[in-house]
Amino acid sequence: MEDYLERGQVFALFDQDGTAELIGVYVLLKTRPGTMELVNLAIREEFRRKGYGKRLIKDALTRSKQAGIRTLEVGTANSSLGPLELYLKCGFRMTHLDLDFFRRHYPEPIFENEVECRDMVRLKHDL
Repeated sequence: MEDYLERGQVFALFDQDGTAELIGVYVLLKTRPGTMELVNLAIREEFRRKGYGKRLIKDALTRSKQAGIRTLEVGTANSSLGPLELYLKCGFRMTHLDLDFFRRHYPEPIFENEVECRDMVRLKHDL
């Protein structure tokens, strides 16, 4: 993740009720000419399912388009059903699976929703 922070731009959403409490963050990485990747989108648990994730994704799409980017990509685990649904609702389309991505990149198995995080689902949004 430190590599992302050095190569990308970090954006954060804070609560506006005067507490300046962090709600969520994301990172944009330029990967190829005309293409950026949305990585490390995270919403604090108590703020999930309240529209903040969609708000951050729309912000990422807007910033990417303003920067002259033609395609925004994102990847999520095969077991990340909520995020996968959110990306699809925001207009992303599935492009391919990176089979055994999590087995190759993490020393121990990861489980989410009682399903092993095994494959990376890759999606893109043309701007």
